[in-house]
Parts: sequence; structure tokens; C-alpha cells
Amino acid sequence: METQAQIEDYDLVILGSGAGSKLLAWTFAGSGKRVAVIERKYIGGSCPNIACLPSKNVIHAAQIASNARRSGIFRAADPDCFVVEMESVRHRKQKMVEGLVDAHLALYNASGAELIMGSGAFTTPKTLKVNLNDGTTRMLRGENIIIGTGTHAKIDGSIPGMLPARPLTHVEALELDVIPAHLVILGAGYVGLEFAQAMRRLGSNVTVIDHNSYTLHREDDDVVEELQSLLRDEGIQLVLNAKIKSVSGTSGQSVQINVEILGNTASIVGTHLLVATGRVPNTKDIGLEKAGVELTEDGFVKVDAQLRTSAPGVWAVGEVAGSPQFTHVSVDDFRVVHENLMGGNRTTTGRQVPFCLFTDPEFARVALSEKEAVARGIEYRLFKIPMAEVLRAQSVMETRGFMKCLVEPGTDLILGFSMFGQSAGEVMACVQVARQAGLPYTALRDLMFAHPTFAEGLGSLFSSIPTHSQPVS
Repeated sequence: METQAQIEDYDLVILGSGAGSKLLAWTFAGSGKRVAVIERKYIGGSCPNIACLPSKNVIHAAQIASNARRSGIFRAADPDCFVVEMESVRHRKQKMVEGLVDAHLALYNASGAELIMGSGAFTTPKTLKVNLNDGTTRMLRGENIIIGTGTHAKIDGSIPGMLPARPLTHVEALELDVIPAHLVILGAGYVGLEFAQAMRRLGSNVTVIDHNSYTLHREDDDVVEELQSLLRDEGIQLVLNAKIKSVSGTSGQSVQINVEILGNTASIVGTHLLVATGRVPNTKDIGLEKAGVELTEDGFVKVDAQLRTSAPGVWAVGEVAGSPQFTHVSVDDFRVVHENLMGGNRTTTGRQVPFCLFTDPEFARVALSEKEAVARGIEYRLFKIPMAEVLRAQSVMETRGFMKCLVEPGTDLILGFSMFGQSAGEVMACVQVARQAGLPYTALRDLMFAHPTFAEGLGSLFSSIPTHSQPVS
């Protein structure tokens, strides 16, 4: 007969150690609270281990490879002599991850938060049973509980042959130590497109398949046009309007994807298959029903604007709470829950979420796109310039793309900003700060930026002649 472990009491018990979770742990433990964090595998969550940071590490390696192959235009080297050693790319990425994990462990030690490696599940509304990775169990009870279990890659098992093909997700793709001869990617969203360009630059033939008519189909037409032009110029094949009918073979050897495109059938054959078609919340087998925590129709934890769940004293942060799937959003979820636990009244309502696609060049947007403004009948003036008018872009000979901004007539307030170009994410941050501060676009127009920088292009943007001066219907 199994002996019931003694219940241990904490001020805060956190299930999952992602961005919002770990910040709550370190902050409250640092202020003297007794805090326990339950983590099944990845210390610090997915971002430093298997997602954001490792992928950007590989993307950077791919950019170096691309620059080396283009070195002939500078007469610096023979591009044909350049070879990518994928094992070295993987080793470099893994070295970074190990350093990040060590940094996380140091922060746990410094804060006093207890990191418990194991799988946790609710047994009552405020108690969790933890099956530790060493085979033992513990029972933890918290005055408040945080659910931060994140999401995982979605693989559609209803497609014939999909599961037997053993496709890669972003997790396995980041562990490749060989360059796929032909990588087929399902999904033309952020993950799929970043991997597509990176693997193409590292030496793979790449085909991207998506059921939509365009990549990043929710964005403005000019963004889509520039992005698809970039991908095709780099030799990436786009198969759009495609419905997956079946899959055969095994990823890593030979795999065939059978599709239907506007009534016609076709087959794409590759050596590796990567699935990047969405995310599934990690809510299974964690006892939410015993805690009285309700889920949405899509399976995410149902929360209010303060990130409270349906169970008193139980909160949720990050992707599992249905928050936009970015680490920076989970960080802001930390701010919301922290303030509310301290007696405040912070909400997620109306917060501006920045988007950044880390292709080369990048695409970045904050607040309204033109497509959204038109759909909502919002009047705007449009400022837009090509990147060729930005002197920094000229100096580094990277003039692909544009920047544009929607401005409210009458008030001159910034409604939204989009940029496809070098350092787009950094330039977007300047606009985001101005918008958050309620400054008119003229504040950026008249600001003295350092020369030559990409941010200096904002002066050129807002000195241009706007269009759409009449109401948009």
C-alpha cells in the first residue's frame, strides 16, 4: 500500500517554469514568500531551451552562412569554398542553452524559490501531487496556485500516414546535426517561415506547404508580397491553397506529402518533414477538473482579464491561458498577476502586443495594420517609404522592404506601425514607446536620431507625404 506523502504548505505553488512563471517565483521568493516551482523537463520553460532563443541562434548561424555565400560581391572569398558543418551549428546552439539553464539555476538559488523537477497534477483545488523525476512523490499545497504549463506543437493525427511518418516539430528540428537534403514544412506561419529561410541558407532545399492563399495571411498585402518575394528569391518553394490528403514514408529518410490544390492533386517528396501548423495547450493530465478550473472550447485555461481562473486562488499565465503565443506576452502576464496578488487591479485589456518575424530581413508590427483598420472602419493617414530611402539601409546594401505607419487624422496619434526590413524589431520598439506615451507622430519626426541608424528612417517616414487623408470605409 502506497504511503501518502505529507502535505507541504507554500505561499505560492507554480506549475511550469516558463517566462511568466519563473518571474513570479523569483519575485515573490525574493520578497520572503515560500515558493515552489514544478517543472517537468525544461528549466526556464521552452523559450531558452527549445524555442525562441535556440531558434534565433540557428537563424544567426544561417545568416552568417548566407553572408559568406554572398561574399563574392565583396571579393572577400570564394563562396563555392564555403561548407556548413551542421554538427557545429547544433553544438553552438546547445552551448548557449546550457549557459542559459545555468543562469536560471543561479537565479533560483539567489531568490530562494524551490525548483522541483517532476510532473504535477491537482488532487484538490489547492493541492498538487508531484511525481518527481527521481521516482518519489511530494504533496504541495499553495495559498495561491499559478498554472503556466504552456503549449506544444500540434500534429494532426487524423491525416493518414502523418503519425507513422514521425515528423519533426521545432523541438527535433533544433537538434538536427545533418542538413536535410529536402525539408518539407507544413505551415507558413512564424515558426515555419523562420525555419524555412534558416534551413535553406544552411543548405537544404525547402518546400513550404500551407492551406491559406498567402503566407502570414492575416497581414497586409504589401507585407505578404514582400515576404513571398524574399522566400522565392532565396529558392524556397511555396505550395499554397494546399490541403494535406495523406503522408507516406518516414521523416529523415524519404517522405511524400499528397495534397489537393484547388481541386488538383499533387505530391511533394522530401527527406524530412517539419510540422509547424499550430499549438495545443498543455492541460491534459494535470487534474484541472479536480481543481474546478474550466477550459475554453479550444482547450485553453479560461481566465478573466486579471488572469484568474474559475477556481478561487488559481491563476494562469502564458500560452496555456490563451495569451498570444510570445514570450514577451508571458512576461507581461507576470506583471498582471503580480500586481493583482499584491492587491492591485491590473488587466490584460487594451495592452499593445508587438509582433516580430525573425526572417532576414525581419517583419515587425505593433497595433493596427491597414487590413484591420479597414475592417473596423477606422480613418487613418498612411505614411510609407521604401527601405531604399533609409540611409543606413543604403550603407549596408540591404534595401529590401519598407516601413509604414497609420496615423489618426486630427490628433496625429499613431494607430499602428509595420516594417519589413533590417532591424525592424528594434525600430518598431521606438514607435511602440511613442505610442504608449501618447505622443503624436511629429515627436518622432522631429527627434534627433543618431546617424546612420535604421531608426533614423522614422524621420524620413514621417516627413514623407501621407496618403489616405480621407475617411476609410
